Amino acid sequence: MSVIRSAVTGVGSYLPEQIVTNADLAEFVDTSDEWIQERTGIKQRHRARDDEPTSDLAVEAARRALAAAGKSAEDVDLIVVATTTPDMTFPACASIVQRKLGVPVCPAFDVQAVCSGFVYAMSVADGFVARGLSKCALVIGAEEMTRLMDWTDRTTCVLFGDGAGAVVLEPREGQGTSADQGLLGFTLRCDGSKTDLLYVDGGPATTGTVGHLRMLGNQVFRHAVVNIAEAITSCCDAAGVEVSDIDWFVPHQANQRIIKGVGERLGLDENKIILTVETHANTSAASIPLALDVGVKDGRIKKGDLVLLEAMGGGLTWGACAFRF
Repeated sequence: MSVIRSAVTGVGSYLPEQIVTNADLAEFVDTSDEWIQERTGIKQRHRARDDEPTSDLAVEAARRALAAAGKSAEDVDLIVVATTTPDMTFPACASIVQRKLGVPVCPAFDVQAVCSGFVYAMSVADGFVARGLSKCALVIGAEEMTRLMDWTDRTTCVLFGDGAGAVVLEPREGQGTSADQGLLGFTLRCDGSKTDLLYVDGGPATTGTVGHLRMLGNQVFRHAVVNIAEAITSCCDAAGVEVSDIDWFVPHQANQRIIKGVGERLGLDENKIILTVETHANTSAASIPLALDVGVKDGRIKKGDLVLLEAMGGGLTWGACAFRF
């Protein structure tokens, strides 16, 4: 049976120039490099300049993804940006990205599922590409999480960083099997009863302010390992593959202990896990495409490899996506 799949044909990423080390944070926060590394695996993170909005990061990542795919801005007919930290309440960050890139008139909108945003955005774009409504889709995860930090709260401010990653999705004809190039399966979840575990204490309809990120870390950790493992198993079932078939696991880079816990629960070979949390920290919706780009650029992820993405974030939202590169 012939089917149309959404294939990842280009990957790109961008990190702001400024690097903030754990030692830098220890100068004004009651913390230490040892304390942060032991609990999270993080050594440093990137921070955007005051005059560098989220759309700037998204645009640079998108340009690199388009170049990798051999495409130009004129080819793009869909833009989906996953972000929690848009330049403005409106218009959507995607609209600003469209203008800055010089993309012709087309659908352009944001998806807000916090750290799970990129997985959600991939599923949305797949709906366009697989139905023949898009021939060249840009899916971008872009965040400036440092804008949401309470720099007196050492339990949260040490965890996050800024960055952006992007992929180009194009249609490819397949035979409807797991050997096809392209997106093979998704699992998306949300449990709104857990909103108090990870949230921002502000918003236009409540406080009229941006607010700061608040998190009950131990409870988020407890839910993360179990929920993510279930989503991965479900995703693999939908894709018609086994967890053991996965060539590369590209998880949301929230915490090294969570990633390790999920890997152990599913019996994943740790040598098949792409880890960037040490140098990127948690960049929310940007973390998966940032890590994906690292794996592609250093040659680990090759054409034909089966790749699994997963994430969990505020909402609580979580999900997984499997595709053949």
